[in-house]
Amino acid sequence: MLRITDARTGEPAEIRRALIRVHAHAPGEDTSALRVLLVADVLARALELDGSPVLLVADPPAELRRRADDLGVRPNETTATRGGERVLRVTGTGEWGPGRDDHGDGAGDRGVSAVGAERADTDVTVEVAPVRGTEAPSASGTVLRLALLTHPRRTPATLDATALTEAADTLDHWRTAVAAWATRPSRPVPEPVRHALRAAWEDDLDVRAVLDVLRDVEGAPDVPDGARFETYAYADRLLGLELTRQIGASA
Repeated sequence: MLRITDARTGEPAEIRRALIRVHAHAPGEDTSALRVLLVADVLARALELDGSPVLLVADPPAELRRRADDLGVRPNETTATRGGERVLRVTGTGEWGPGRDDHGDGAGDRGVSAVGAERADTDVTVEVAPVRGTEAPSASGTVLRLALLTHPRRTPATLDATALTEAADTLDHWRTAVAAWATRPSRPVPEPVRHALRAAWEDDLDVRAVLDVLRDVEGAPDVPDGARFETYAYADRLLGLELTRQIGASA
C-alpha cells in the first residue's frame, strides 16, 4: 500500500486501493511546474501498479502541456470533479496553505480553477520542491525526466550540464544493457527484488530508491540476465524512461 506524506500535516497517509483522483496544480510554465506534472504522472503510475484506477486531472498552459508530452507525462482530464474515494493534490512548494482553496484564488492557477472542487478532510497534499538551474535546450524528454527523477521530490532539483550529461549516459548505458539482456532466456523478476522495488515506491514515492535497486540488480552476480531484463521492464512501468527502446535496434 502506498504511503505518502501529506504536506498539510507532515504525517504519512495510507492510500488504499480504490478509484483515486490525482490533481496536478501547475500554475506556471517553468520547469518547476513541469516537475509537478511529472510527479503527478509517476504517482498515478504507482497507484495503478498497486491496482487502483486513477483519474489524472490538470489544466496546464499549452506550452507546459507540450513539454509534459515530450517528458512522457500522460494526457490528463481538465474538468473532472467527481468520482473517486480519495483526492491527491500534487502542488509546488508554497502553492497550498491557509487561504488557498480550489476555486482559483491563486493568481494564474489554471490547474486549481479547472478542477473547482471543495477540499475534503480526506484529501492529501503532495508537495514538490522547485527546480533550480536551466536545462540545456538539447536535452531530450527522457534525459530530462531521469534528471528530475534522480532527486527526491521534496528536495530542490538542480539541473545543470553535469546532471543532464549523467542522466544521458545512464539512459544510454541501461538501454544498451537491457537490449543485450533481452536476447537471453527469460526469467521472472526475483521476489526479493520485486519486494524491494515496491517497498521503495510505496514509501513516500521514493523513486531514487527505485533507481538504486536497479543499479544493485545490474551488478548482482546471482541475478540471471533474463531476470535483469524483466526487472528493468517492470520498474519502467513506474519510471517511464523507455528502457526497452533499443531492443532490436541493431538487428
